[in-house]
Amino acid sequence: MMKRRNTPTKEAVLSVITKAGQAMSQDAIEGEISIDINRATIYRVLNRFCEDGVLHKVIAEDGKQYFALCDGCDKTHQKHQHFHFKCTVCETLECLPNEVNFSIPRGYHVENVNCVLTGVCKKCS
Repeated sequence: MMKRRNTPTKEAVLSVITKAGQAMSQDAIEGEISIDINRATIYRVLNRFCEDGVLHKVIAEDGKQYFALCDGCDKTHQKHQHFHFKCTVCETLECLPNEVNFSIPRGYHVENVNCVLTGVCKKCS
């Protein structure tokens, strides 16, 4: 992997996600950034972080993309095989600690898993 240079934009995006401690949508990230950054640049930075294994992307049932830190993710295989939970009350999306266990028919090879459970989180219950 090529070493990418650090920029104020990258620092700002990563700082927002790190402080949040949970997955965030691009809109939420954009709303929290204190410097003037164009929307397309934020999108490119988020996708580069995903390519580099810093973040992983979760697509919720409504099609909205969320980005979460890869804390303990397997960076060599880019596998993020764990469940995510989206609260229907506060609309937060969080990574759940359990790995996804499933079986598929012989001959299939899974490259990515995107499992989002929806309901009411423990804070909103």
